Amino acid sequence: MSNSLSHIDKQNNPGMVDVSDKAITQRMAVAEAILRLPQEVLETMQGEDITSPKGPVFHTAIIAGTQAVKRTYELIPFCHPLPVEGITITIKPKDDMLIIRCRVTCTNKTGVEMEALTGVSVAALTIYDMCKSMSQAMVIEHIRLLEKSGGKSDIHTGE
Repeated sequence: MSNSLSHIDKQNNPGMVDVSDKAITQRMAVAEAILRLPQEVLETMQGEDITSPKGPVFHTAIIAGTQAVKRTYELIPFCHPLPVEGITITIKPKDDMLIIRCRVTCTNKTGVEMEALTGVSVAALTIYDMCKSMSQAMVIEHIRLLEKSGGKSDIHTGE
């Protein structure tokens, strides 16, 4: 792992990384977030979704996460705008939590890790927003990158 920050130049100025000399490759990243749910929210589970006065929670979170992936470069200053080719967001209940995953693919000179991380973060925040009238004791935790491929280094946590 490098000790230098890729977005800081030799004069200590921030800036976007120049990727003009990098090869175009198929890029993929998977990120995950865990959302812990209190009993009040768990009791509203109907099959694989939560019933909320604001509408279908998981469907809305998937749409919000998808929009966030496509707008990551507008939210994080040094992210490149990317022609995202695929976005898959899944939300799976397990015990007292939801496991939210976002898989992003594109063919480009830079990776899609930030897009996947942004997607799961916004999906989790959307669920929180839609369920906060039932309880504000929800906890978003363990937002992390699980897998990435197509760049200088591949990551796979085995999860």
